[in-house]
Amino acid sequence: MGSSLARLIVYACPLGPMAEQIAAFYDASRAQFGPNKAHAYPPHITLTGFFQDEATALPIYTSALTAAWTTAMAQRPDQPVIVTELACTEAFHGLLIVSPWLENLAANFAARAVSPSRRETIRLKSQLHLSLAYGFNATEGPALGGMAQAMVDPAAPVQWDLRLYEQGETWKIHGLAHGL
Repeated sequence: MGSSLARLIVYACPLGPMAEQIAAFYDASRAQFGPNKAHAYPPHITLTGFFQDEATALPIYTSALTAAWTTAMAQRPDQPVIVTELACTEAFHGLLIVSPWLENLAANFAARAVSPSRRETIRLKSQLHLSLAYGFNATEGPALGGMAQAMVDPAAPVQWDLRLYEQGETWKIHGLAHGL
C-alpha cells in the first residue's frame, strides 16, 4: 500500500490592510449574495496550477519553495508585486496583478521541485490576478462589483506570503515564506 497523493499548489497570499479588506468583502458578499467560487479558496494569486505527488515527496517541494524564495529575495525589486486595478466584468471581479518577479520565483520553484514520483509537469501561471468573486449569479454581478469597489482599495498597503498549499477537506500549508 503506497502513500496517498497530495494535491498541491503555490499561492502568494495577501497580508495587512488589503487582506483585511478582502476578508471583509468575502464575508459581506457571502452574507448578501451567497457563496461564489472565490469563497472556496483562501485569497491568493495563483503561481502554479494544481499538481499531485506522493505525500512523502512534500519535503522536496518545501525545500524548493524555500530555495526559490531565498533566490528571489536577493533580486527583489522595490515593487515586486503591482496591483494595477480592480476589474469587474460580467463573470469575474478581482485585482489584476503585474509581477514578472513572482512569475520568475514560480519558475525557479518549478525547476527546483524535481520529484521522481510526480507524474505531471508543474504548470506556471501568467495573467496574474486575485479573484474576489466569480461563478456568481449574473443578475447580481453589478451589485457585487459595486460592493467590491466600495470595500477593496487596489492601492491599499499589502505584503505577500508565499505558500505551498495542500487542498483536501481543508487547506493545509506545508511551506511558507513571509514578506514578499
